[in-house]
Amino acid sequence: MQSCESSGDSADDPLSRGLRRRGQPRVVVIGAGLAGLAAAKALLEQGFTDVTVLEASTRIGGRVQSVKLGHATFELGATWIHGSHGNPIYHLAEANGLLEETTDGERSVGRISLYSKNGVACYLTNHGCRIPKDVVEEFSDLYNEVYNLTQEFFRHGKPVNAESQNSVGVFTREEVRNRIRDDPDDPEATKRLKLAMIQQYLKVESCESSSHSMDEVSLSAFGEWTEIPGAHHIIPSGFMRVVELLAEGIPAHIIQLGKPVRCVHWDQASSHPWGPEIEPRGEGNHNHDTGEGSQGGEEPQGERQDEDEQWPVVVECEDCEVIPADHVIVTVSLGVLKTQHASFFRPGLPAEKVAAIHRLGIGTTDKIFLEFEEPFWGPECNSLQFVWEDEAESHTLTYPPELWYRKICGFDVLYPPERYGHVLSGWICGEEALVMEKCDDEAVAEICTEMLRQFTGNPNIPKPRRILRSAWGSNPYFRGSYSYTQVGSSGADVEKLAKPLPYTESSKTAQGSSSKQLPGHLLSSKCPEQSLEPNRGSIKPMQVLFSGEATHRKYYSTTHGALLSGQREAARLIEMYRDLFQQGT
Repeated sequence: MQSCESSGDSADDPLSRGLRRRGQPRVVVIGAGLAGLAAAKALLEQGFTDVTVLEASTRIGGRVQSVKLGHATFELGATWIHGSHGNPIYHLAEANGLLEETTDGERSVGRISLYSKNGVACYLTNHGCRIPKDVVEEFSDLYNEVYNLTQEFFRHGKPVNAESQNSVGVFTREEVRNRIRDDPDDPEATKRLKLAMIQQYLKVESCESSSHSMDEVSLSAFGEWTEIPGAHHIIPSGFMRVVELLAEGIPAHIIQLGKPVRCVHWDQASSHPWGPEIEPRGEGNHNHDTGEGSQGGEEPQGERQDEDEQWPVVVECEDCEVIPADHVIVTVSLGVLKTQHASFFRPGLPAEKVAAIHRLGIGTTDKIFLEFEEPFWGPECNSLQFVWEDEAESHTLTYPPELWYRKICGFDVLYPPERYGHVLSGWICGEEALVMEKCDDEAVAEICTEMLRQFTGNPNIPKPRRILRSAWGSNPYFRGSYSYTQVGSSGADVEKLAKPLPYTESSKTAQGSSSKQLPGHLLSSKCPEQSLEPNRGSIKPMQVLFSGEATHRKYYSTTHGALLSGQREAARLIEMYRDLFQQGT
């Protein structure tokens, strides 16, 4: 039977002994993305010194991943700072000079972001024809009118009719189709083109929402997502610079890379043993083997050196290291929670939190970068959008695996070419993105080249010299790109996902500063004159906290939502221990 060591403060470490005597709470943050780094940074700035960040992968950043090829930086993950007025990501980037090389063309105020607002989008059909500009503009105006209607159901409490199935995609498709068909001025050929464009726009919308299809996005909840005013900005040196700025304030020893977590054992004081296969050993250095394996079927519960007080939470890592803590901030993605929550938490999560995890949606949006020796597109073109004419009457955005490429909505031109070279960025989402991830680079490059030849009508387009693509769906540490409110879910589910554990009256008021809400070992440190003895049967509050973009009700799916959610959870603990730190402990 394998034995796991327990981690804590070494008895040989006088600083650690002093921190424990002074009542320093121990906080473990799971994940070193924007949420985890923001939480750790906020705690450290407020005087918390016993903080550990565990990151499963070998890099920080989470779903921010900037890859440098030659002189250019490409974003496999987050690309844009969405909005500037009050956006903490924008202000961090601006204050540190990250936007000084951002061109005017990279400051887009449009709802659908391109790499440059300069130039025009070229809408091409599968027959190799370009759709006239006036037809595109007419359709775009019509689509945006209907899009604005989708916002009203939440914002104005407008009732959803049964025909829409409470689906953004179903509502949008039927509303736009009816308006196109009822237009007395358009000839039938133009109507057919506009009807086919509906599917292309919905594919773009699905990529933006990171859903398999807009048919799966809740109409009644869609308008709750809030856009920060101001332009979208690209960071020329890479979005990872924002991550690095956050990490600069965190001592290197606090962040442990390549440290996946197997299970979070919480509520340890409430007779929930965590099994004979794990042998916690109270307090010991995180990297120190403290003793022998587990003995004869015992079920220890992570006791401190003070035998009267147990650790409320114990984090079990994949490498078998065990780290006891007062609080754990979980920042893993909704995709990981969906696939692993049953084994990731002991005891299991409350039923309402599990139901929220299942109801909320997360999908995969992938990018495909193609680098060419020379551009085959005109200098005025900022994107190539693919419109399949045979989809004019289609009611689905799902394709068989062998036709996965039909989900590619188009390719944006990276701008300026002096920075990037001659590069196109393709977008694909949903189940088809997962199929693409299983293909090798050669196959994807070949298929994309054939599509470009077909839609441009140019059979001489060469294969790209290089391909780079993301694979967020199959990455076991993410299982998707970002979250959305799925049909059947609402913002209330986001709140349930974000609610700390355990659910008790204590946790409801844990942001107060009453000493009775603190873990027992901190009670006596805070109020020694009262000789408060911890109640071994009491429930320790705020044992497990949840952050990450999926836990922000207004800003889910965004980098600023992730950062703010990390700061939010840190603020809960800062407020909880406010009096403790004000006394200089």
